[in-house]
Amino acid sequence: MIDVSILYPNEAGATFDFDYYREQHMAMIQQKMSGACCHFTIEKGLQGPVPGSAPTYLAIGHLFFESLEAFASAFGPHAKAIGADIANYTNLKPIIQISELLVG
Repeated sequence: MIDVSILYPNEAGATFDFDYYREQHMAMIQQKMSGACCHFTIEKGLQGPVPGSAPTYLAIGHLFFESLEAFASAFGPHAKAIGADIANYTNLKPIIQISELLVG
């Protein structure tokens, strides 16, 4: 199982529309990837490692795929459209990490 993590750093002046991200952006991804995305999760940062500190990330999205090939073939044709939609919910540049899920 492949986990595509999309991390949105908590930076000064950052904005993030969780409603749009959940209801529009992720729905678009599911539709464009025609079922290749097994499921997804959305995390909202609450705090950093020290109690009361600001979260390191405002949001983290996870997209799960059966294989790296399944992700690449589903994402590639739609990369431009998916990337263009980012400005509709945040002013941040996401950090992308692709990992193999070992436990979970």
